[in-house]
Amino acid sequence: MARAMAQSRIESRAEQLHPGTGRWLLVLVGVGVAFLLFTAFLAAVKSGVLFTEENLLYAALIFYGGAAVLYIGFGVTGAERDGRFATAATAIAFLLTTLAAGHRWYTAGHPPFSSIYEMLLSFVWTLAALTLIVEWRYRVRMIGTITLPLATLSVLLMQLMPAAVRPLVPALQSTWLHIHVSLAMLAYAACALSFGLAMMFLIQDRVRTETFLAATSGLLTAIYAGIATRFDPSGGLRVVAWDPANRQEIFFAEKTPLLVVIPSVGWLMFLVLAAALVPLGLYAWAIWNREEKALTWANRSFFVSTLLQAAALGIFVLRAGEGAYTSPQTEGLFATNLAASPFLLTGLVSGLFASLLYLLLLWRRPNLERMLPSAETLDRLTYKTISIAFPLLTLMIAAGAYWANRTWGSYWSWDPKETWALITWMVYAGYLHMRITRGWRGRRAAYFAILGFAIVLFTFFGVTYLLPGLHAYA
Repeated sequence: MARAMAQSRIESRAEQLHPGTGRWLLVLVGVGVAFLLFTAFLAAVKSGVLFTEENLLYAALIFYGGAAVLYIGFGVTGAERDGRFATAATAIAFLLTTLAAGHRWYTAGHPPFSSIYEMLLSFVWTLAALTLIVEWRYRVRMIGTITLPLATLSVLLMQLMPAAVRPLVPALQSTWLHIHVSLAMLAYAACALSFGLAMMFLIQDRVRTETFLAATSGLLTAIYAGIATRFDPSGGLRVVAWDPANRQEIFFAEKTPLLVVIPSVGWLMFLVLAAALVPLGLYAWAIWNREEKALTWANRSFFVSTLLQAAALGIFVLRAGEGAYTSPQTEGLFATNLAASPFLLTGLVSGLFASLLYLLLLWRRPNLERMLPSAETLDRLTYKTISIAFPLLTLMIAAGAYWANRTWGSYWSWDPKETWALITWMVYAGYLHMRITRGWRGRRAAYFAILGFAIVLFTFFGVTYLLPGLHAYA
């Protein structure tokens, strides 16, 4: 009770310091949400169908995005008003996600567990629910600055994925599908929550701001280095061609998509990659030579790279959203679409979100530290969250093994998905083992939680698209 009253006094004092900023942020977000909802409503009226899964998820995306902006704004202004509206937007988005999931269940005749699209839907629902629970139960409102951008990115990715309801393959026609995937999504959402809590712990544990600079710059370098693999010698960016009539990718040959080149965008992505490397290089120089002034220049160059990221994202959306381009594989002009490059777009948005969160930390760290619970509380909450996630992971693997034996006659086949699920389990088992037997607390435990969630993301997405196997449908 005393802690809640102290937190309330801090937020009220912060609101008095930045009342105008908080009001303007609410107005801008409110106008943006209202405009997007109104245009979506007009489009739905024109189509003659209002209550559809697509419309519900688009409305949810608007509210998730608005909530993410308000949570970040709450970190900037400290205005309790921003926090309350962020929580309200999250609750509305959660309700819309629930309706979309229910609609999908009713339409498909089975729970939304049979594809990456459906599992993302379940993941977002669980993540939003856990975010609201942690806010209500533990009063850690700042958790939304990490979980809501993640939810927004997930729904954005869903908007670009094939969403057609297809009959279940024989392997999925089992009650064990519901059990296995329910446990997986609950566990993964808990892992995401532990990641957010671990990141906030590092802030409260006085990890240097420049360490976050290096980590964020490293993430950006990895994202744009991956995008640079699409670079065309002409200076353009290679993306997959799109058939607007059938709303699907165009294939040049079996399992070989047709690529088109968006002129000049490749050079722009290389420029952003170089801009991401500059603060990383300056950080290394500052640490090696113990030159604090270089860190100031590193932060300035990071701000410039953030502006370039925003420009690159805007240009890519405009150029890839519409237009017809040449292909290096055959003659003619072919259209493309954002739906043909879902992970490329998600990578761009992820990098921009990560950059904004670092700038929030850079500019408002003292306020953030006052608004967050103590390091001890965050460390304890991270442990509690992983203590929930680990049994769920264990039951998920056990249920999957039993299901596999019934379906394929073997409990374990070393399928890539199974192997990486086991690696994920081992990382979190290592966290709990070292904490219980060796008394690990603090930063080492937080780094374990962050590593675990990184492996969860690779297991969820990377294995599915890079290492196909028996779980190719998931």
